[in-house]
Amino acid sequence: MTFVDIDRDSNGHLRIRDAIERRRCALYTDTAATPRPVDDDAFSVPVDAAAAVEVGELTFPDVVEAYVRDDDGALVHQIRHFERYDLPAGTFSVELCSPIKLYLRVEGPLTVDADGDTTVLSFAAASEVLVGARSYHERPAATITTTDAPEDVFTALSYLGSALKTTTPERSFPTLRGHPPAMTLGEELDVPDGLVRPDTGVTVEVPPTLDAGVVVAPLAYYLGAEVVAGSDPRLLAGEFVSPLEGPAGFERTVGRTLKQLLFLDCVVRTEGYYPVELQERTAVEDVLPFDLAATYDRSLAEQVRAYLSVPYESLEPHMPTWKLTSHVDPVPTNLETLPYLVDDLSTIRTPSAREVTPAEAQSAAIESFMSDGPTRSRSGTQPGSPPPTPRLVRPERTDSLEQAWVGPDVPVGASKVSVAAFRNRLRQEPTDGSLSIAVICNDESMLTEHETASDVYGSRESLPFDVTVHRNATTTELAEVLESGVEFVHYIGHIDAGGFCCPDGHLDAADLDDVGTDAFFLNACTSYQQGMALIEAGAVGGVVTVDEVVNTGATAVGRMLARLLNAGFPLQAALNIASDESLVGAQYLVVGDGNTEIAQSEAGATSVVHLEERDDRTGEAARYRLSFQFYPTRLYGMGTLGTPVLEGHTESILAGNRTPAYSVREENVRSLLDISSCPVYFRNRCWWSTELQRSQF
Repeated sequence: MTFVDIDRDSNGHLRIRDAIERRRCALYTDTAATPRPVDDDAFSVPVDAAAAVEVGELTFPDVVEAYVRDDDGALVHQIRHFERYDLPAGTFSVELCSPIKLYLRVEGPLTVDADGDTTVLSFAAASEVLVGARSYHERPAATITTTDAPEDVFTALSYLGSALKTTTPERSFPTLRGHPPAMTLGEELDVPDGLVRPDTGVTVEVPPTLDAGVVVAPLAYYLGAEVVAGSDPRLLAGEFVSPLEGPAGFERTVGRTLKQLLFLDCVVRTEGYYPVELQERTAVEDVLPFDLAATYDRSLAEQVRAYLSVPYESLEPHMPTWKLTSHVDPVPTNLETLPYLVDDLSTIRTPSAREVTPAEAQSAAIESFMSDGPTRSRSGTQPGSPPPTPRLVRPERTDSLEQAWVGPDVPVGASKVSVAAFRNRLRQEPTDGSLSIAVICNDESMLTEHETASDVYGSRESLPFDVTVHRNATTTELAEVLESGVEFVHYIGHIDAGGFCCPDGHLDAADLDDVGTDAFFLNACTSYQQGMALIEAGAVGGVVTVDEVVNTGATAVGRMLARLLNAGFPLQAALNIASDESLVGAQYLVVGDGNTEIAQSEAGATSVVHLEERDDRTGEAARYRLSFQFYPTRLYGMGTLGTPVLEGHTESILAGNRTPAYSVREENVRSLLDISSCPVYFRNRCWWSTELQRSQF
């Protein structure tokens, strides 16, 4: 069953919608077009919907990774930003890595013109174009039932790799990995007949404990490996043996092994279906003791042997920062979260954390700051007692962009994972029409954040939102919003021991039977319990607080978070950035699924720009240094490519990495700020690109 459709909008342009992932794309036509459905076998790759349209010109309103292939599937050219490329007579396929994967089957001659803002296909005369669209949506193909016995758990883990769509280095692309089968606890082991383990010749051997099995789950999945019991942790690939316990310890060695294997797959795959210019290949090719082309054609087991012959230390400076480290309490009930963490290619550790008090979770500056201003629970209009502060723990620090916590208590600096959130995501119903957002303000003194949020959400012309605004919502009105199918709720106001504070009393989210909203931001003091109740009742993810937050600090976090979510950043990445902009940022955390997105990104992986003035500049020449950092997300995970929107720079880079600092002129900076909507770090603070353009350029 597919939820992707291609039709015509009110202006006569093509509209492509993915109802289950809440994503949409447009293809602007030079004349009013009427798409005609065609068989999807017209394409050599899988598509969920296909249509034909006759046009003289076709415009994609963003610049994304684009590849041109001939009729045999061989890469003809990778379209660069700020490039014009002429194609001769013949049949070609143009692949656009847009929010919905698009394939355009065209007849040459034609010209492809990518400036900093659009990608345009121009034909010599009106021509028929076949448009194919494929959703990035993935879900478990089946559910494995396992007992809590380590031997049964190991068998279940051995089938996680059944989801891999290929065992070539291209599985380093997230779209070619597939969602692992789900896991559930039962009285006996049951592996559905349809699940088949890939024959990769790789085995992961660890002591027969749940602790060890939990840690190696992502590595076993990525390698399509069998997990077996043994006295010493080790990886076997044919006759090759690599210890999984070294000076860094078992858990870190397993994580490093996964990172090294994926990284070198990304380098080697440039010899295959996507022979792109890759910054990381340029950086490490000379230190690799094997030939890339020859290694690409070897078996997976042979590739593992070649990859692990390279010292980790020689690769580490060039490897992308990993997206996620999950701290998983290795008890049977938490096994059900593993397939979802593995789908994110998270590295996994068992918990090592210390308890902290709310005061320790804040800096001295925060405590001083809070003593000087009102908070979102201490108000003359809301005298109710605050909710009890949950027990806080601070997970061991890692070098990942994000951290997740699967266990009791409430983490500081990590998301609080709930298996209910993952299940709720899989149960999401398709939507038709614009995305819906509700902004609710139940305190007149907080209207600044209310007005900012109302203006920010839905400000992107190419992505329609239906934004509704509520002030002083009653308990009934608030319940109706939360139980409706609205995609996102931004609540501004107070929460105390009774629940959400409303003019006519309190609404306790625990009393709601069926929450219809997907995501939420509860910008109120100690909103953790209400947020977890929303997750248990049907929501997927949200941002909450663990203690009191001062109004001015909460407003700053709310303003930046709204901008980031509107630009396509997922909850956890958005919170990481927004928290840096306020002294009270440490009081916020994500509950549920930190990958939850409110809006799609314009062009692949979301990015942050780092801008600095050169100390050695002379005159107006190259006054600035500028670099991009690409953030991996659920749909654009580890292994995704990013390319800077900067004229003259054509190398791609892996998501999680940061480009070199390019020397640029002021006019280049102005141009970038004009076409981008993203956070920019400049002069020791984070600006929004449009704000920086107005105030500094």
